[in-house]
Amino acid sequence: MNTAMIIAGGRGARMNQDIPKQFLNIHDKPVIVYTLQAFQQHPEIDAICVVCIDGWQEMLRAYAGQFNITKLRWITAGGENGQASIRNGLTELAKHCDGNDMVLVHDGIRPNVSQEIISGCIAACRLHGSAITVIPCVEAMLLRSEDPDRSAALISRDMLARTQTPQAFPLRKLLWAHEEAQKRGICNSTASCTLLVELGEAVHFCPGSEKNIKITTTEDIEIFKALLLAKKDDWLK
Repeated sequence: MNTAMIIAGGRGARMNQDIPKQFLNIHDKPVIVYTLQAFQQHPEIDAICVVCIDGWQEMLRAYAGQFNITKLRWITAGGENGQASIRNGLTELAKHCDGNDMVLVHDGIRPNVSQEIISGCIAACRLHGSAITVIPCVEAMLLRSEDPDRSAALISRDMLARTQTPQAFPLRKLLWAHEEAQKRGICNSTASCTLLVELGEAVHFCPGSEKNIKITTTEDIEIFKALLLAKKDDWLK
């Protein structure tokens, strides 16, 4: 079984809005619904679990009914940070899924994830045992000095990958990682891929997209609105 675990437990303090950013309405549809629909539509996704911010679980269920998200099976509460939220979701999945089942961990605020990205992530995880969605770094990268406004060192962009979600692993691998992290006192790793790397594990890449944006600021909302309205010209390959 392939389960999409959608992380929607954050409050979005950087957005400075009263409503959590995953529930902001864009063209009469909440951000989280766009995300859920992407996994609902994918033929290889069997079930969806949402790690949801407290107080919004019933609203999420109502939206799932309104927009026919029939694959939504489980909703659980978020934690004090991203790592804790993922751990809460895995604890819930462990009650229902086999250890060899695949889990695709995805940000609830990445609503523009494509079917091709999801397919590539599933295929790479089957082949390698892990799959981290990434895009190349195209900007020149400078290392901050002790003065954060200055730099005198360059980092080769060819050695860097910008991570996105989904990030896929067998459930047993993620459960092991979070158990091991608690033993080692690792409590605030920013993503599944960073946690595995901190534990000394190698992870494998799969292709992402610049369009697979993470909505963090009000500027990101404007970009997402533009992407929803954009149509690819026929001559673009």
